[in-house]
Amino acid sequence: MAKIKTGTILVVDDEPNIRRILEAVLVKDGHRVLTAENGKKGLEVLSKESTVDVLISDLIMPDINGVELLAAAKEINPRLPVLMITAHGTIKSAVDAMKLGALDYIPKPFDLDEIKIVVKNALNRKELNDSPRRAARASKSSPNLANMVGASPAMGEVLQMIERIKDSRASVLIRGESGTGKEGVARALHYSSVRADKPFVPVACVALSEQLLQSELFGHEKGSFTGAIGQKKGRFERANHGTLFLDEIGDIPHTIQMMLLRVLQEREFERVGGGETIKVDVRMVTATNQDLEKLVGEGKFREDLFYRLHVITINMPPLREHKEDIPSLVDHFIEMYVPDNAKQIMHASPETLDLMLKYNWPGNVRELENAMERAIVLADNDAKFITPDLLPKAITK
Repeated sequence: MAKIKTGTILVVDDEPNIRRILEAVLVKDGHRVLTAENGKKGLEVLSKESTVDVLISDLIMPDINGVELLAAAKEINPRLPVLMITAHGTIKSAVDAMKLGALDYIPKPFDLDEIKIVVKNALNRKELNDSPRRAARASKSSPNLANMVGASPAMGEVLQMIERIKDSRASVLIRGESGTGKEGVARALHYSSVRADKPFVPVACVALSEQLLQSELFGHEKGSFTGAIGQKKGRFERANHGTLFLDEIGDIPHTIQMMLLRVLQEREFERVGGGETIKVDVRMVTATNQDLEKLVGEGKFREDLFYRLHVITINMPPLREHKEDIPSLVDHFIEMYVPDNAKQIMHASPETLDLMLKYNWPGNVRELENAMERAIVLADNDAKFITPDLLPKAITK
């Protein structure tokens, strides 16, 4: 039997019994387990403990709830896998949390074997994210139009638009529900363009506080604020001559909106706390799942910035509107995850595909990817097909 991968797990829940059950199960599997009785204490542990490999958090807590803790945890460590504990009636909220970056959710009442598998999956994901081999492989297979998955008419329109605008300097706004693959389109747009040999720099705006977002985008000078122990180049400088991708642009605060407008108009900025004007040549690609026109009408998003950002718009269809692409996507994810998990899986069984085609996929392609990775991890080492019993219960019920 293969040795169980172990790590440091932080469990955050306001119910003592839940903390005790999870601690007992995980310690028995050899994990080091830290616990916190609320979101505030959990955040304190994350700030002090750099060795946390997986965060398990209750979704509903009285002070800082699970979604708020998720956002704060991603600020501290963007690659930290986060699992959400959900009670009956909060599954939709759990899916929403997955759209914001949670890896998976653990429904109550607990299935102890499922807890072990989900944690194992999370540890595997962290190892893959931290792996130099994965980084090297990703750099050799930068996405372009040739490996965009989907032959449906809806995806055909997206591909045609990318082909038409790929070499333009015009700003591009990618619109669509969470999980539809907006970052994948941004990467394909960059790597099929004349800027392909220059940097592609992504920023998840929703996961960053105002001060941190300003520093991440524009950089800062030593001593410009508490914790600024040295000069830091921002994402705009790092993306010079390449592409800067701002995900969830609708969530940025007004002060940052004004700074972005200046960069788009003048192609220059200053670092936080600095006086030197820095000029850049950056193509800006942004994405949102929000109604920006409504935000403009409510005074939450600058109208002048809105028009600057959506010179060209690409609309990403939800997966439920191009289900004919599911078999191709399934094969794509099998090819992606089987080698890293040392499995023999070649395809999904016809029964499995039938269930997938009937399911509505509220989390879109991201939910499908998570389901596939989870199924591959759960599968026996000598299994050749993904069978229905390996799918999440939401798909098979």
